[in-house]
Amino acid sequence: MTMPSERPLTERKLTHSTFELEREYKAPVAKVFQAFADPAMKSKWFDGPEPWRLIESALDFREGGREVNEGRFGPEGLVSRFDGTYHEIVENLRIVYSYEMRVDGARLSVSLTSIVLTPTDAGTRLTLTEQGVYFDDLENPELRIEGMREALEMIAPIVE
Repeated sequence: MTMPSERPLTERKLTHSTFELEREYKAPVAKVFQAFADPAMKSKWFDGPEPWRLIESALDFREGGREVNEGRFGPEGLVSRFDGTYHEIVENLRIVYSYEMRVDGARLSVSLTSIVLTPTDAGTRLTLTEQGVYFDDLENPELRIEGMREALEMIAPIVE
């Protein structure tokens, strides 16, 4: 990975993207909401995949609260860091937060995300909408969409 500071200014660019994902869960809204609010539940689906190893994790789930999730991919691998702030939390209804993603200190993206939970006959429909700006081609929207889709899938075995 070429770090942004190593690139000539003429190669620097921003990419903007907005996407929406939906996922149905066979669980009540309150349980799906808890998958975001409860640190023990969230760590089961939000921590990175093997061989990712946790370095730092903190969840202050309240309006104005912060969340940090940092880990390393393998013993000598890259360090990824999620650093978020919660802007609005309406229990069992919606969560709005912004976050920055970094790898080895380089800013990949800054995003604004909303999660809306809707009761259904079978359980809960989660609708995630994310607006992001991606820096200097260090990440692209397609990778983020796939990563968020995988994260939403990881919630299912915890709540169902």
